[in-house]
Amino acid sequence: MKKTIIATTLALFAAGAVQAATEADVENTFNPYKGGFPKAAGLNAGTVINKANADQFKDAIPAGVFKLLKEGQFEIKVGPTTQFELSKAYIEATRKNLGKAKLGPKNGDIEGYVAGRPFVEEPDAKDPRAGEKLAWNYKYGVNWGDGAAISPFYWKYRNMQSGQVEKTIKFNFHFLNFKHRVKDAPVPEVTPNPSELFRAIYVKALDPQDLKNTQLLIQRYEDDQKLDDAYLYLGFQRRVRRLATGQTTDAFLGSDLMIEDFEGYNGRISDMKWTYKGTKNVILPMWNHNELKLAADMPAESDGYKYVNFGGQGGCFHEGTWQLRKVYVLEAAPVNANHPVSKRVFYMDAQLGNLNGANEIYDRKGELWKVFMVGKSHPDSHLPINKGSGIGIDDAFSMVDVQSKHCTTGQFKGQVDPKLNPPSMFQVQYMRGGD
Repeated sequence: MKKTIIATTLALFAAGAVQAATEADVENTFNPYKGGFPKAAGLNAGTVINKANADQFKDAIPAGVFKLLKEGQFEIKVGPTTQFELSKAYIEATRKNLGKAKLGPKNGDIEGYVAGRPFVEEPDAKDPRAGEKLAWNYKYGVNWGDGAAISPFYWKYRNMQSGQVEKTIKFNFHFLNFKHRVKDAPVPEVTPNPSELFRAIYVKALDPQDLKNTQLLIQRYEDDQKLDDAYLYLGFQRRVRRLATGQTTDAFLGSDLMIEDFEGYNGRISDMKWTYKGTKNVILPMWNHNELKLAADMPAESDGYKYVNFGGQGGCFHEGTWQLRKVYVLEAAPVNANHPVSKRVFYMDAQLGNLNGANEIYDRKGELWKVFMVGKSHPDSHLPINKGSGIGIDDAFSMVDVQSKHCTTGQFKGQVDPKLNPPSMFQVQYMRGGD
């Protein structure tokens, strides 16, 4: 009994009751480059990293990306490190609610959180729950803001060896935060919200014909201990079916992604054991969309918008620039022994708090299975609607299955536009509306 009390006390102590967060912590978390941008020997804007020189920069390259470079699958052009300033409303919410959030006794428990970044202090290797705090920072991060849409969103299934595009699916993806909103009306919460949802994702397939009107709805609860609700509507069956929990780790529509992969990690905090593995400077795919050489093999949208170009082995790699960033290396190991993944490794951008810039997914045997790279554009160098949003705009992704030599790529038209995401869209009844 005595041991239990001591253990609980230590856990609560580690949970954040030790040292109060300060205004300086707020400044540091949102502007990690105020003392200057990170440097690595020989790594400058314009440097091209490939098979021949990857060893020279190994310490600054995510492990999965390094493996692909050494195999000669693609090459990386380095751009200058730039500021990705977050939304002023989000920073202000962080400041206003400083120190209110505390971890509860169990993984997946949080108390006192209102809005903004819950834990602004630098992660401490001595804190056994430092990884969990970073995970909460992601969950309650800006991500797509209070609401946004990727409309349209092209996924291409590719054979890496032949370069053949096996399938192209055109989607619309929609995101909405029900709670902890800081910028778009209604603030702070969409009401009514009887189910106490925190966030939802709605997906609709537009093309090809055999998948048209296939829809996916994921509802995440405010209470992290509650399982997500996921629903699939198959157009040809004209019915909604609820997905079993395990189906979120199946291949989504035959792609190289599972639902849990969306946005880097699309699951509950309580589904994983989170471990902070240290702070590093590594390269991540981050760029200015309007300055890139854009895809010539896809027609421009009616407003002139063009998509990120792809190249490398099998056309599996987005051709935007990468930049040296301060990251937190974060490892997530599933608590469910039957999970198809043994661990995920994230390189969490310290400024943005996102998990999807470059990550590795390991199979049950502990071997590297997939490398997921999502490139972000600065919002001020993208569509006019995104300017000043303070959101890193997901712009292109590569999900590379290193074992089956296959990949799925994504080209985004991300729009931070609340009008595209009415709350009614994120209810099961909406799916039954068909076309």
